[in-house]
Amino acid sequence: MPNPIHDPKYQVFRQMLLDARKEKGLQQVEVAERLGKTQSFVSKYERGERRLDFCEFIEIAAALEIDVLLFIKRYRTSTEGA
Repeated sequence: MPNPIHDPKYQVFRQMLLDARKEKGLQQVEVAERLGKTQSFVSKYERGERRLDFCEFIEIAAALEIDVLLFIKRYRTSTEGA
């Protein structure tokens, strides 16, 4: 079974988080500060070295001021047929 971190759908998820951070004009270190984590934590999930669980995603969404329901709808649209 392939590593789920390399699943194309997970890569869409990672890219969406990266895009959301950039759209907010935030640096990784700023997101890390909002989360109470290190900059390397943000770097690792953005590069796909670390997989996020649901609770971590919710915390990151709050730090990025993401509308979770809208994010999920966009994700589903982006991954349909994948």
